[in-house]
Amino acid sequence: MGRYLIFVEKLSKLMNVVAGTALSFIMLLTVADVVLRYFKMPIVGTFEIVGLGGAIAIGFGMPITSVFRNHIFVNDFVEKFPKTGQNIINIATRLATIAIFALISYNLFLFSSSLLRSGEVTLTRQIPFYPIAYGLCFCCFVQCLVMIGDIVKVFGGTYE
Repeated sequence: MGRYLIFVEKLSKLMNVVAGTALSFIMLLTVADVVLRYFKMPIVGTFEIVGLGGAIAIGFGMPITSVFRNHIFVNDFVEKFPKTGQNIINIATRLATIAIFALISYNLFLFSSSLLRSGEVTLTRQIPFYPIAYGLCFCCFVQCLVMIGDIVKVFGGTYE
């Protein structure tokens, strides 16, 4: 199972590069738009591009945040339980998370397919929505893989 955990971590790191690139791009685009507005030459469609880029940055950054547990969580209550109780709670919460993200991923897949069939695009730049939706579907799927990895760590005794 060590190879599985390494694979999930490397995939999450690769996705984090995508998230960081998207975040850097939207920051540069916003700065460029503000500067060009001063010269009466705004970049058309900046708002929608920043919105799509934000979705990419958040979605693709989600798995790495869970791998390294950089998100905010309250652990004081769980720490009062014995190790077995902590493991049960950790497994239960991970299973619930897998169920939620599996449902989100499935529904995003259906939604993405609908967007592809309908040809839905952004208003100003005519950017299709479906690649972003498929990307977020993939992000939710990888989030499920990360949670499975956490369960593997609990059973292996390496979950911190």
